[in-house]
Amino acid sequence: MFFEMTYQVRVLNVEEGMRWYTTFFNREADFIPHEGFAEWEMLPGCWLQMAEGQPTQGSGPVRLAVEDLEKEIRRLQETLEIVEIEAFSRDEVPVKWTTFSDPWGNRIGLFEYRNKLEEQQRINELRSNKQK
Repeated sequence: MFFEMTYQVRVLNVEEGMRWYTTFFNREADFIPHEGFAEWEMLPGCWLQMAEGQPTQGSGPVRLAVEDLEKEIRRLQETLEIVEIEAFSRDEVPVKWTTFSDPWGNRIGLFEYRNKLEEQQRINELRSNKQK
């Protein structure tokens, strides 16, 4: 079950990027887990991530939330024969994630909350909003 997503864009200068996206969303970032990275929740469960780095041509990654990242990686390896796929994490980031390419080079990813209580709260919140 997919229940949340993120989309990442890269900017050459994080200060300029922060100014631009803060102006674009008309508010400060919702989450800044570490230097050179900020997130805005655009809609319930839909986040835009801004990361300092070289902008890339093309799209992605679009990341979808899953409850068991390792299980999904195994599924993708078995069903879509995706070879280059592994989970990553950082202590200061509340999720672990993976990114891979579709056959056409589009970047796609998955992520899993490390704190399962937080994950369940997000699922319940999104289900509650959907029922309204």
